[in-house]
Amino acid sequence: MIYLATDHAGFELKEMLKQYLLELNYEVKDFGAFELDIDDDYPDFIRLAAEAVSKNPKDKAVILGGSGQGEAIVANRYKGVRAVVYYGGSSKVLTLSRVHNDSNVLSLGARFLTEAKAKRAVKIWLETEFQNEERHMRRIKKIDE
Repeated sequence: MIYLATDHAGFELKEMLKQYLLELNYEVKDFGAFELDIDDDYPDFIRLAAEAVSKNPKDKAVILGGSGQGEAIVANRYKGVRAVVYYGGSSKVLTLSRVHNDSNVLSLGARFLTEAKAKRAVKIWLETEFQNEERHMRRIKKIDE
């Protein structure tokens, strides 16, 4: 299951990514925003996706905002959530976040990514597996404590 959530800044990109994920045969649950409202507040939507991942740690979420920073801050307040921010640059950041940190929430900076770059980032992130090496598992356990 892939959860989606955004505020107005990522609304259009979320809608495009939702279609893309469905085309890739992922099951998607959208927590909003469901309409473009420049006065909405990202915590209202992001918390719903973060709560869902916290309850179902094998699931993942893609959350969006202008920079993705505030969204990641909200998500990381929930137990078991490991949100990382991506707004461009090397895709190695995406793979390392999965391989070493088993990130389960990807926060995208919608104001910095084209549709093509966002799709590529999501695909790389979703297709990268966590390395179950002892050192990585030990570090994640320390985060959760």
